[in-house]
Amino acid sequence: MSEAVVLEVEVEDDAWTAALPDAETLCEIAVRAALAHVGKAGAINLLLTGDAEMQALNGQFRDKDKPTNVLSFPAADFPGPGPRSLGDIALAYGVCAKEATGQGKPLENHLVHLVVHGVLHLVGYDHETEAEAEAMEAEEREVLAGLDIEDPYAPHFAAREQDAAS
Repeated sequence: MSEAVVLEVEVEDDAWTAALPDAETLCEIAVRAALAHVGKAGAINLLLTGDAEMQALNGQFRDKDKPTNVLSFPAADFPGPGPRSLGDIALAYGVCAKEATGQGKPLENHLVHLVVHGVLHLVGYDHETEAEAEAMEAEEREVLAGLDIEDPYAPHFAAREQDAAS
């Protein structure tokens, strides 16, 4: 990997750093691990925002009038000097915190997982079909295992989320 990894993190919602003072560092660790895993490099802009802003983004770009945990916006491939832009990732604090609590996961682990998920979207992974979802989840598990983070798709997490929803 000859190109550099460049990450710009903007914390728009202070709830992120109130809950996770090292949120920016966690994002950098996740981005670097995911890119190294897939053998890519480039520039990524990452926005740690709140639910209202995420709802606006989700409405504008996906026609869904609700906040979501993570959105990824792959960049077009433009030649030029400097690191190639891979795109942008946005994460909503409220949705992510609620999911982490509901699944019995540390928020920092959930943040790292969702950043890895977002990076994989930027480099071409998707989960529109069952086969795509299985392939993407397998990549996520490998990256997270390398960071000593438990499998986010483990059955006990799904059971906790199901119990919390009922």
